[in-house]
This record gives sequence, structure tokens and C-alpha cells, in this order.
Amino acid sequence: MSRTLVIGDIHGGFKALKQVFERAEVTKEDRLIFLGDYVDGWSESSQVIRFLMEFSEKQECIFIKGNHDAWCEEWMSTGERQDVWLFNGGKSTVESYNDYSLEDLDLHLEFFQRMKNYHVDDQNRLFIHAGYSSMHGPEKEVYSSNYRWDRTLWETAVAMDKKLAKNSELYPKRLLLYSEIFIGHTPTLDIGISHPVNKANVWNMDTGAAFTGSLSIMDVNTKEFWQSDPLPTLYPDEKGRNNDSAGK
Repeated sequence: MSRTLVIGDIHGGFKALKQVFERAEVTKEDRLIFLGDYVDGWSESSQVIRFLMEFSEKQECIFIKGNHDAWCEEWMSTGERQDVWLFNGGKSTVESYNDYSLEDLDLHLEFFQRMKNYHVDDQNRLFIHAGYSSMHGPEKEVYSSNYRWDRTLWETAVAMDKKLAKNSELYPKRLLLYSEIFIGHTPTLDIGISHPVNKANVWNMDTGAAFTGSLSIMDVNTKEFWQSDPLPTLYPDEKGRNNDSAGK
């Protein structure tokens, strides 16, 4: 039976990606939705992208673009290396591409350019990297960068009174637009939790793989999930992004 699986922020952790695929026993019948931030952090960003490009040729995949992916795309397109990007994991990404030809870089750039800002499935479930601020939904968002940077959606869900009914006038209107919302971007470690977290109708899949946490993959229907080992144990000689968290 086919499944729809959603995957949190990878941040160059290719070993973790392979591990969760094995633990979830991913098959060719499964549909995979990636929530973005494939690069910046651990040393295998280019390997992650190369693997996903090849994997998507034989598997149904949807790739959402994260803020780190937008930074990487800009570098590949213009050659410019923003200091804020390099400081927030971009340096390891550039180094992972040292041996790539210009032709291969162009192919990877095309992959980034094809990524989606968000995806809504046939059950009215939204998949987006960070969030949106418009009460009318992401399609009415004034600033498209909010798809990749917004934290207010998650902060709202976390702060909500659990007793607040959906028919209450106080219930956040933007949460009522979708049956469920799946996000990454803001590590669940920030609220002291190391596994996927549900608040209101929002599921946060970023379990801190860029830092001291694990990479997570979840069946969106059953909510069963699988996790890699903590990334520092998979890359014991590296620091990932543990020196800084300003550009999560």
C-alpha cells in the first residue's frame, strides 16, 4: 500500500537521510514530500542534492524550497556568497561542491529552481517550509519570502489555548484554511522536544537535524514516524551548525 511521507529539514546530513529511508522502509510506491533546507550544515549538502535528483527520477517526490535552499540557489545563479549565508552553514555547502563541474552545478541549479513554494494536496493539507502570515493563506501572501522565513504560524499554534474550539471567534483564521499544515524551519528542540510535534493543526517536522537533533520522516495519514540517530553521532568530527542558530 502506498504512503505519503513527509521529511523535515536535512541540512546536508546525507547519512541521516539514508538512515531514515531504511528505517521507514521507503518503497517505490511511496510518495515523498520534502519540506526544504536540504543544504547548509553537515558536510554532504551536494551529495544530498545529487541523491534527491536521482531519486526523484524513479519516485514521486515534491520538493519545497527552504530559506537555505534559496541562499544556495542565489550563489549558484550569481556566484555571490553572502556572509550571512556562509556564517549559517553555507561554507560547508560551498566546500561540498568544490569538485563539481560547471555543467553539474547548472543541473543542480535547475533542481533548486524547480522547487515549489508550497503544496496543497487533495485532502487540503498544506506543506510549506516555514509558514505564512496572511489570514487568507499563502497564495495571498504579500512577501513570498514568508514561505521560507515565517515563524509566526508556528508560534501562534504553540501559544494557543488547547481548549479553544475551532468555531470560536478567537481561533486563528489562518489555521482554519487547511485540514492540516506541515512545516519545518523552526526546530522542535526550541521547545525541548526531539520528535515531530503537533500543535493545533500544525505538525512541525524540523527536529533539529542541523544541530544536535535527528532527521525525521512521517506517514502523514497514520502519523507514525521514524528518526535517524542524532546528527552529531553520524558526523562526530563535524560541528554542523551548532556554533550558531541565527539563520535557522
